[in-house]
Amino acid sequence: MLLPRLLALFLLLVGTTQARAESLVLLTENLPPFNMAVSGGNFARDDGISGINAETTRLICQRAGIECQQILRFPWERVYTQALSEAGYGLFSVARTVEREGLFKWIGPIASEDWVLLARADSPIQLNSLDQAKPYRLGGYKGDAPTDKVVESGLDVQQSLYDKENPVRLAEGQIDLWVTSSIAGQYLARQQGYKDFRVVLTFGRGDLYLALNKQTSDATVDKLRTALEQLRSEGQLQAIAQKY
Repeated sequence: MLLPRLLALFLLLVGTTQARAESLVLLTENLPPFNMAVSGGNFARDDGISGINAETTRLICQRAGIECQQILRFPWERVYTQALSEAGYGLFSVARTVEREGLFKWIGPIASEDWVLLARADSPIQLNSLDQAKPYRLGGYKGDAPTDKVVESGLDVQQSLYDKENPVRLAEGQIDLWVTSSIAGQYLARQQGYKDFRVVLTFGRGDLYLALNKQTSDATVDKLRTALEQLRSEGQLQAIAQKY
């Protein structure tokens, strides 16, 4: 009788381990309209987080049968480092750049948007390249992929820890150009009552992904990728985006 009991206990432990292996903590930041705290604050969990990619990743996990907790925290660098270094963690919404390619396991893209320089509507600035932006005062969001791209191009960017400061700085003339992305930037500006910013240059395009810690099992990654493609083919991702 002892052997069957030991075998049953072993199978139970194996099953428990597998279940835990398919449990993820997905970290994010305020990046409206893709992910944002319902309260407007800098901390939220699960249903307290809304947005295109928050809803999308929630649906992906449900379809894949994987338990995923969502946590929104500040600043971005903190959550990025945690997802990079701790097993069982992931991160959204992340631009998949050459520098980051080998650091995570990637699910997506779950959304895409242009990288742009925004100016006030009354600004006379006209640009054909990033190099032409050198004489101007640029503002961006620290750790954001568009900002990193501009800095890598050799331009100086006044980087803020809070992206919501940049629409105010642009409107009040503290900066001449705002380094941002087309959907998130214009959405954030409108939320603050600024509707007259215009795109003076589109300098790139970024796909946004769910990035998982490298120790995440391939089986879990495959389930999430399959779920994403099923939802995409069913038109559910487009339906979520249209809500915002």
